[in-house]
Amino acid sequence: MFDNIRQDLQTHKGDWGRQGFWAMVVYRFGRWRYTVKNPLLRKPLSFVYKFLYKVVQVATGIELPCEVEVGKNFRIDHFGGIVISGFARFGDNCVIRNEVTVGLRHVENPVAPRVGNNVDIGAGAKVLGNITIGDNVMIGANAVVITDVPPDSIAVGNPARILPRKSHD
Repeated sequence: MFDNIRQDLQTHKGDWGRQGFWAMVVYRFGRWRYTVKNPLLRKPLSFVYKFLYKVVQVATGIELPCEVEVGKNFRIDHFGGIVISGFARFGDNCVIRNEVTVGLRHVENPVAPRVGNNVDIGAGAKVLGNITIGDNVMIGANAVVITDVPPDSIAVGNPARILPRKSHD
């Protein structure tokens, strides 16, 4: 847990005050508590996690449940209005910004997006449903993505249009 938190702090440019870092600390604690096998210890840790999760959610507007799978260097660049489904998965080096939703398209089908490596999700974007976002993808601000996005692409608009990405800058 502490190695992951140190890496998260580095990913957030060493700034303890970044709300995205706070969300990651609580996220890491939530994942870590599952490793505690003794139920008498795990129960109070679960209570502490749920309390801290709610504090971070209210204080920062970030919902990042510990059930989400995130890779290395996951960064929440701007806080506020971020909702991520516990069914979502992220690869390495992903960035999300304010007002982003990564979640279910239909409540009765609890499947959320699988996001590849090196994905940059712009402010206000909505990425929904049983879809795959490939590696090296940029999702534009306010895009609504409801279909698969192949690697090395850009998704823009509502509904999102998929364009080839010319460079990885």
